[in-house]
Amino acid sequence: MKKIGLFFVAILFAVFAVNAQTTTTQNKKGPEMTFDKLTHDYGKIQQNADGNCEFKFKNTGKEPLIITDAHGSCGCTVPSYSKEPVLPGKTGTIKVTYATNRIGVINKNVTVTSNAKNSPIVLNIAGEVLQPATINTPDKPNPMTNTPNK
Repeated sequence: MKKIGLFFVAILFAVFAVNAQTTTTQNKKGPEMTFDKLTHDYGKIQQNADGNCEFKFKNTGKEPLIITDAHGSCGCTVPSYSKEPVLPGKTGTIKVTYATNRIGVINKNVTVTSNAKNSPIVLNIAGEVLQPATINTPDKPNPMTNTPNK
């Protein structure tokens, strides 16, 4: 009798385990983020130049869109966004500030998480921060020796 009871418990456990693994279908009427662009290219910019850019999006879904998180791939990339829901058909903006005090190639990501069907979305920033140009001044001769300073 115990074996039959254990058998039924095992069957019930298997049924619940399989049922828990089935995925729910996404809400086809839910919000959806459609961006104008997924990459912003700063091009070649000088050190300490303006590192701000914007990614504009539209809620092309049928329900309000709520952004729950946006974070950069490192501390030098800081996104900001509105906490207010974006209604269907309306637009919003993700603002990104990159710290241009670092010299070198820019290749960073911002991951945006929301209640949208296509969440998460990864935005990219690219470019290159150039070292400041040095000003070449002619060597002035040393008045004591009349030879150029080095």
